[in-house]
Amino acid sequence: MQNQIITITDKHRAAAQLIVDRVLVERTPKFIMTVTGEVGTGKSTISYLVAKILKDYGYRCKIMELDNYYKIPPLERKAWRRKHGLGKIGPDEYNWEKIYENISDFKEDRVAAMPLVDLLTDYVDELTTDFKGVDILIIRGLYSINCKESKLKVFIELSYQEVLEQNTYVASEVIDHFRLQVMQKEQEMVQLHKTEANFFIDFATSNEIFHL
Repeated sequence: MQNQIITITDKHRAAAQLIVDRVLVERTPKFIMTVTGEVGTGKSTISYLVAKILKDYGYRCKIMELDNYYKIPPLERKAWRRKHGLGKIGPDEYNWEKIYENISDFKEDRVAAMPLVDLLTDYVDELTTDFKGVDILIIRGLYSINCKESKLKVFIELSYQEVLEQNTYVASEVIDHFRLQVMQKEQEMVQLHKTEANFFIDFATSNEIFHL
């Protein structure tokens, strides 16, 4: 997402290095990994750091943000969810056809047109990217763990209260009663797929530690 702000701490750097160590062992040509977790858990920060560290090792990485792939655009999503109910919240909100089209572009070294949400306007723009020479695709998002192409599935976890505090701090959306309901539903849906992960990060947000 364009104009997204991230905060980097020592715990993020340490977790990212452990993930990179795993990638270096398991990496195959055109390697795909996913980073899953609720809003505010640090998916963007971890994905960025993993890509940056891997660049230092000589690998080109591209980050694919699944928040850009919602079927319903940001300006219409809240009203759509109110109309259709919280039961519609989940992986089916993503445009998986477009997601797999862009994954195929990566695997085949093609030039791709990818959606890109501008957080300042909430418009969905288009990004043209050339996947030729890109070694690793990092797919991040609430439900990225559902991606069948992923060879390494990272799951980042915080408690609901910690997620709420992070969202309040970031303030990317107004935290009203309906938004709280959406966050609770998203947490339920994300947790349903937790067992599919093969690399866990559980951050303690009160200090600079983490454990796996």
